[in-house]
Amino acid sequence: MASELVRFSVAMPEDLLMDFDRLVSKRGLAKNRSEVVRDLVREALVEERCAMPGVEVMGTLTITFDHHSSDLQDKLHAIQHEYFGNIVSSMHVHLDAHGCLEVIVLRGEAELVQDIANLILGTKGVKNGKLVLTTTGRSLWG
Repeated sequence: MASELVRFSVAMPEDLLMDFDRLVSKRGLAKNRSEVVRDLVREALVEERCAMPGVEVMGTLTITFDHHSSDLQDKLHAIQHEYFGNIVSSMHVHLDAHGCLEVIVLRGEAELVQDIANLILGTKGVKNGKLVLTTTGRSLWG
């Protein structure tokens, strides 16, 4: 069920508004100031919910690594098997003769998902990576 739109006004310095308008224009023809403000508010609310204890989150962890690095793939597989209940899926992409990219989808309580991501990111041989979280809208505690 859609909510009725409510109008409100926002005051901001002109230079900030000009920067905001550039952001609006980058988001495409279907976006206007109101829609971008709604997007930013939703984004902030998701971030806040992801930090709440007991909230189930989904995360995508993207990492890059050199597959010739010692026993790195064995270590990554061992971590993923240890947390098989939280690892939903993974996708492995060959970037070149040595480089690989892996996207790992995680699910669980935010702190645990972050801990698993940190364990993977801290594994010797992982070059870089980033975890992106979103909520499922469900609480783990009912």
